[in-house]
Amino acid sequence: MTKLLSPRAARLMGCLGGAMLLSLHFAFAQDPEPVEMSPPLDDITDRQVVADRVTLTYQPIREADILWEKRIWRVVDVREKMNLPFSAPESPLFKVLTDAAMAGDISVYSTEDDKFSKRLSPTDVREMLFVRDTVVIFEPETYTEIIKIVENEINWENVKRFRIKESWFFDTKTSTLRNRILGIAPIIEERDEEGNFRYEKPLFWVYYPAARPMLAKHKAITHGENWSATTTWEDIFEKRYFASYITKENNVQDLRLQDMYSGLDLLMESDKIKNELFAREHDMWSY
Repeated sequence: MTKLLSPRAARLMGCLGGAMLLSLHFAFAQDPEPVEMSPPLDDITDRQVVADRVTLTYQPIREADILWEKRIWRVVDVREKMNLPFSAPESPLFKVLTDAAMAGDISVYSTEDDKFSKRLSPTDVREMLFVRDTVVIFEPETYTEIIKIVENEINWENVKRFRIKESWFFDTKTSTLRNRILGIAPIIEERDEEGNFRYEKPLFWVYYPAARPMLAKHKAITHGENWSATTTWEDIFEKRYFASYITKENNVQDLRLQDMYSGLDLLMESDKIKNELFAREHDMWSY
């Protein structure tokens, strides 16, 4: 009798086990676990040309080959038509610089002077970009006042101008007039509580030669209709695809043009310096 019951018990246990497996299968099939899906690619292909861009190092310059040099400070106004890429929503220059500064990808310096003497930490940059303010809110259930501290980030759309420091020099080795950008500083406007303009000031200085590799990996949105163009911010500055006006040249008293001229004379003096730079190479060849 025991031998007859053992196979039956085995078959019964097998049926029960199969039923349990089927029930588990249907339970998992009816309530599947959610699967995280990455967002779709907003493009027709994965673009890596700009991300893999490598900058060419500057050719070394010997001091003995510099026959003539002039330091120039100029301002780029993003509201001019040629400078619209500076404020393009896809890749505004101010956001590119601040994101890299807070991430520690580039070094930024204080505006106490324009000689890149005091380096700022990412924390210092964040404190400049985020203004803390206190607001009073009401709890809807208890109707009590709660004081809350909020951070307001500087909007990149409020940065209308950039200051550029550069060096123009005549290289006797190549017999050419050349220029090198040394620094870039975003300029912000300070306003009173009523929104009236008070003054403007540079936020920080970016040492351009060290920032070139980072700028070469960020695409600049240009005026061209070709969306696949690979023009980067390093191309914008190296090829000088921007309009600007001169605000200062090196002088004995270290004065700006607006400290010595005003009105129409200020504009004429700025154009005069610009024309002298373009004529310098011709004058050197005429000696």
